[in-house]
Amino acid sequence: MPTVTHNILPTVLNTGILAPDWPAGFWSHMIIFVVILFLFVIFMAMGFIYFERRVISRFQIRIGPNRVGPFGLFQPVADVIKILIKEDIVPLNADKLIHLLAPVAAIVPAIMVFAVIPFQNGAALANLNIGILYIVAISSVSVVGMVMAGWGSNNKYALVSAMRVIAQVVSYEIPLALAIIGVILFAGTLSMNGIVLAQKIPYILLQPLGFLIYFLGSMAEINRTPFDLLEAEGEIVAGYNIEYSGFKFALFYLTEYTEAIAVSTIITTLYLSGWRGPFDSLPVLPVIWFLIKVFAVFALIIWVRATLPRLRIDQVMGFAWKCLLPLALINLLITGAQVVFWPNVSQWVFVGVNIVLAGLLIILFSRFFRTTGDKIEA
Repeated sequence: MPTVTHNILPTVLNTGILAPDWPAGFWSHMIIFVVILFLFVIFMAMGFIYFERRVISRFQIRIGPNRVGPFGLFQPVADVIKILIKEDIVPLNADKLIHLLAPVAAIVPAIMVFAVIPFQNGAALANLNIGILYIVAISSVSVVGMVMAGWGSNNKYALVSAMRVIAQVVSYEIPLALAIIGVILFAGTLSMNGIVLAQKIPYILLQPLGFLIYFLGSMAEINRTPFDLLEAEGEIVAGYNIEYSGFKFALFYLTEYTEAIAVSTIITTLYLSGWRGPFDSLPVLPVIWFLIKVFAVFALIIWVRATLPRLRIDQVMGFAWKCLLPLALINLLITGAQVVFWPNVSQWVFVGVNIVLAGLLIILFSRFFRTTGDKIEA
């Protein structure tokens, strides 16, 4: 057996590929990365839960969790213990198999997204040359689990929520994908790692309108306020997961935060230069930059949740088709023209032009959504 002389963790963090002479080869490499990704998702989800509670409490002029552990740091752990010891109740007339498999069908695709996310240069489970295409394909599969939950629960409120899931995801998937194409045109690659390396200027400056479209579309896809019509308590009680408790409900809850982590990491990769930052050649620092940007994006999601009220279902659908879709098409047209007709122009010129155009288009399309008296027209 060959002698192992490599330190595994630094190798994983610095290159994303373990030493060729490491025992068992491919499968050992994959198992280590899968374990790292799984632990990353679990601890990041707990961190996001605590971070959201603390931040949103400031918006609501209260303290937030502060009893369990120093500064309430162990509150997510206490919540996990509490929810895992609750009784698992299954409706008498539910489809038992579908009811059981629905949480699994929801959480697995959400975790699979992280397989192509580069935490630093080359540090990914799979550095696919079609990484962004993989994300677009796999990120929509979680919807199947939510639909299964609504159908298998034999509950009319859960079923209505499941139908909303289908309508909302189909509506927002189109402008979301079109916004991504703008990034691909500038980067010239579908690889997530390649997109980060291509960002001499963060694409949030080159694609301000694309960023806004992707951000809003992603919030609708992961069911975050003000697009959380899938769990509108005043209309359909708890939504598709109303008949779930205990560990099964915990999986749906984890899915929601896993998707929030995925969206934050994707936005960081596509629009915020990923791991890149000052002194990113130093060990571990790229990962720190990456995590800082991820939490910054999630802070923006929390800010929106704490500020904006929930929209009606007709407004949510109208916003996708009447506003985001036309804006996404116009953004794609402008980006394509800049890449094809002015390939040698400095990207800093496009920064100013695109910011001005984004502002004008937002003002123009905001006229489709006006508040008049007690009625909001869309």
